[in-house]
Amino acid sequence: MKFERKPMVNWYDPKQLAFTSVKTVLSSVFGNFADRRELQAALDQETNPFDYSQKEELWFDYISDLGDGFNPTFTLAHLLGRESLALRGKILKRGDILVMGGDEVYPTPENIEYDNRLRGPYTAAFPKDKSDIDRPDVFAIPGNHDWYDGLTNFLRLFTQKRSLGNWKTQQNRSYFALKLPYDYWIIAIDIQLNADIDFPQICYFKEMARAHFNSNSKLILCTSEPSWVYKSFDLENGSFDRLQFFIDKVLLGRGDKAYEEKNKNINIEVILTGDLHHYARYETVKDDAKPCQLITAGGGGAFMHPTHTLKNEINAIHNRKAKLEKTFPPKSSSVKLSLLNLAFPFFSRTMLLFFGIYNVFTSYILQTKMINGTTLMENLSGYNLFNNEFPEIFYSITDTLLHFPTALFLNLLLFVGIVMFTDTSSGKKNLNYIAGVIHGLLHLVNFYFLLWLFSYLNLNVWGMDVDKGITILLYSAEMILFGGLISCFFFGLYLTISVVLLKNHITEASSSYRWEGYKNFLRISIDKEGLTIYPIGVKKVVSNWKQVGTVEDPRFEGEPINYELIEDPIFIKNEKIS
Repeated sequence: MKFERKPMVNWYDPKQLAFTSVKTVLSSVFGNFADRRELQAALDQETNPFDYSQKEELWFDYISDLGDGFNPTFTLAHLLGRESLALRGKILKRGDILVMGGDEVYPTPENIEYDNRLRGPYTAAFPKDKSDIDRPDVFAIPGNHDWYDGLTNFLRLFTQKRSLGNWKTQQNRSYFALKLPYDYWIIAIDIQLNADIDFPQICYFKEMARAHFNSNSKLILCTSEPSWVYKSFDLENGSFDRLQFFIDKVLLGRGDKAYEEKNKNINIEVILTGDLHHYARYETVKDDAKPCQLITAGGGGAFMHPTHTLKNEINAIHNRKAKLEKTFPPKSSSVKLSLLNLAFPFFSRTMLLFFGIYNVFTSYILQTKMINGTTLMENLSGYNLFNNEFPEIFYSITDTLLHFPTALFLNLLLFVGIVMFTDTSSGKKNLNYIAGVIHGLLHLVNFYFLLWLFSYLNLNVWGMDVDKGITILLYSAEMILFGGLISCFFFGLYLTISVVLLKNHITEASSSYRWEGYKNFLRISIDKEGLTIYPIGVKKVVSNWKQVGTVEDPRFEGEPINYELIEDPIFIKNEKIS
């Protein structure tokens, strides 16, 4: 299929920010009135699982947060499409099933974005083969980015028995249950935008559990956000409580004595998720219950999230302690990469232009007001900050602001906007506001310092006329270049301090430099002995893909993909073989 290769999304492009914000607000408002999951349930009354239990051995792949830039998305799709991967002398078969764990497209789920960022790369990596009688299936749950259009295009792609390359879509709803060999189950839930699990979905999984689960059932739960991590960041985050409710009341049937007694030995072996774009595995500490693996594997193609902000020990389901066993990237590498925010102006030139234009526009407004027959810039040009004339400069600026509330309003708008940008839900919580206030003040100080400096240099030192066109053009260029550059540096410095020292702004401080490396997915095998998880990582994705096919039937070749096991395979023994 024909598609356009897309770069990583520039989240600090003001136009992109505005468009995504509008989509988010609209989906949140209308999603509460028109929940498409209820329509799915009305149209599909079937509650039987998709049954793969007859296989003696089953392999499935899990990937999440994938449809962003072409290079990482195609690199991972290329690995998923291979017939097998060789790691440490073992051959890992391509999954009979591919499970996509959320956020299948970025930044918003228009049909053209699904084509360019998901369908196109996956079709080119693993083209449809009509002669293949054993094509693998693909199932997907939506993340928040898939929900921004109310799930319209997600349902069109994944619930109409279409193809995604050589993978076949099978599901009828945005959530599903897969029955696997030896009483293993994949339970994949749709939590919409606000961690809500709707009533029809609860009924669907309750019926599934009552009709098909038994005391030998072992569950692999898939959800689109690592609520246990978010709870460790913010005790007021309610997503973990809703997940715990779903596990207790729906899957385990607590409160229903007959069902609870019948299936009291059901065990949740693994919880898989994405949303944070890295690999992180927590394991519940050994106690009376069997350990549970809590794995975030959101490295399918989007920018990399840091791992050094993760706590080494957290509270997991049923208030069990869980320890952080492995991260990818390692925490030391995560810190080093976070320092790239110091180069923020070079990663986000549109923000540089935004700050520069703001400075120029505010300057023009200030210049329209004359006091005692002279403009602000003419007044400022007569003072030398380095000759202890700061009071005169300060008085000249404040006097103009007091007589011109429009400029004062713009200053307050910038300051309040930057302070409100502060992340207070994680890290040092409300103490983060101190950093936010300092950040906002730095931008104002930068503007007025440069306003004085360029007034002094242009009008006093170089003797230029304030009304001449060349003076206006020079000042505009100075403010856009130097004003924007310094403001962006302050912004990047704030993000660096926030993510490295204050342990907050993890998304804002990682989406800025859009790191393509440290991608990952899971390859999982199930046989009579148990379940084995192979976490596969790619430190550096291929970036020199070259078109070797046609526009209508694209094929790409590039340098070899260096992939590795992130850690030793995680084996979970089947202790309930009937």
